[in-house]
Amino acid sequence: MGFEKKYKVLGDIKLDELATKPDFEMKSKKAVRKLDEVSRRLGKFQDVMYAHNRYSVLICLQGMDAAGKDSLIREVFKSFNARGVDVQSFKRPTSFELEHDYMWRHYVTLPERGKFTVFNRTHYENVLVSKVHPEIVLNERIPNIESLEDITDDFWEKRYTEIQNFEKHISNNGVIVLKFFLHMSKDEQKSRILRRLDKDKHNWKFEPADVKERQYWEDYQRYYEMAISKTSTEQCPWYVIPADNKDLCRYILASILEEVMSQYDDIKIPELPDNVKADLALYKERLMSE
Repeated sequence: MGFEKKYKVLGDIKLDELATKPDFEMKSKKAVRKLDEVSRRLGKFQDVMYAHNRYSVLICLQGMDAAGKDSLIREVFKSFNARGVDVQSFKRPTSFELEHDYMWRHYVTLPERGKFTVFNRTHYENVLVSKVHPEIVLNERIPNIESLEDITDDFWEKRYTEIQNFEKHISNNGVIVLKFFLHMSKDEQKSRILRRLDKDKHNWKFEPADVKERQYWEDYQRYYEMAISKTSTEQCPWYVIPADNKDLCRYILASILEEVMSQYDDIKIPELPDNVKADLALYKERLMSE
């Protein structure tokens, strides 16, 4: 369907102008079936990428609370070799992590060559939740940042530039960087949080902070717009995926992954050196004669 070009965003964006529901219809059963097909093909691609041993893939997932990140990871990557994909979830920094710069904990969890890594929440939290609650920055103990008054617009602009430089650096060294914002409406978030409260089996997913953070909805939307607009590049693009329908959201994201991966036609199973290939019959004969 050409989802990659359709949902890639470059330049200034306004989230309220972008749909939270796709502009096409597809029954859930069909979306699930098509996702299974795409997931199996991606799993096979990862096997080839592992043998090729030149590239790795970093998938960055961002979205408001209850946007469906966890279930999306489970469904999209279920056909992968378990050793071929790693999921990193970034929550409140630990005391050990705070002894390093804010990008350190992300850098040390980047994917090995041949593998996929999914960041469930990402380094962008440092220009999202930290911007909504700037007192978080004070915990980083940055030189010359002593109070909230020191956290100026220039401070945030530097962070956007640092994030861009980080992504450009790892991309130049073989990491394919894809960033996805799961674009969910405020009404849909309300419905999903209420479902967590109403159904006993989903109670464990509920956190009081989910309700508390809703009061900052407009702030988050504005800061997402700024982060995406300032850091989406052709080399490391952002995709804004309609997320009100979970099944279609998963299918769209997986399809974009497949479309992007198909552009790397240099990723192939490596051939044996000529001298080894020439002696294959001899090695087989030795084994058969044991």
